[in-house]
Amino acid sequence: MVKTIIGSFDDSRAAHRAAQALIDDGFMQQDLSVFASNILGDYTPDGRPLFVDEAPETGAETGAVAGGVLGGAAGLTASLVGLAIPGLGPVVAVGPLIAMLTGAGAGAVTGGFIGALTHSGVSQEHASFYAESIRRGGALVTLRADESRAERAAEILREHGAIDLDERVMRWRDSGWHGWDSSTKPFTPEEAERERRVYGTHSDPLTGLPVTSDSDGDNQRSSTIRR
Repeated sequence: MVKTIIGSFDDSRAAHRAAQALIDDGFMQQDLSVFASNILGDYTPDGRPLFVDEAPETGAETGAVAGGVLGGAAGLTASLVGLAIPGLGPVVAVGPLIAMLTGAGAGAVTGGFIGALTHSGVSQEHASFYAESIRRGGALVTLRADESRAERAAEILREHGAIDLDERVMRWRDSGWHGWDSSTKPFTPEEAERERRVYGTHSDPLTGLPVTSDSDGDNQRSSTIRR
């Protein structure tokens, strides 16, 4: 059985690293999609990333660093397309998800984004949560994989900073969010930057694992992937 595995990220760089890690682990590039907000200008309008990661340390991995990713994911990055979606704002996307999103030929719309996720097996409720995460400046990595490899894919996404979306939604609700509303405007760059400061992932200095900062400054490990 084929399953859809989704990781939600606060940072588009982390999403690209996660996509690279999935490819390195043997997952197929054609089964991967990346969908990221461009509210903070991480990409050019046509989808080219403006961020570049540190150079790799090992000789075997030394080579072109393209948009913060190496190897197979560089091809994924090169295919990114810039879009403007009402309710979500400027985004970039690549992979099967974008084909479903724009398949009708009428342009990408918010309902098409949620519909593309539900078509992949995501519940309407959780698809709206993913849409809200993009509206706030986040990014998604989606993968279609055999059920026998689904847990490994989820583990890789967690290791690279995927957030616990259910926990994040609870915190949004605590801050006054009442649910997805397609008429609500996307975050401004200032709001998106604040969102990253409050919730964004970073590395634990002792373990090197991704952690998230809660509103009180405490740390917790990223954990949940929605399948």
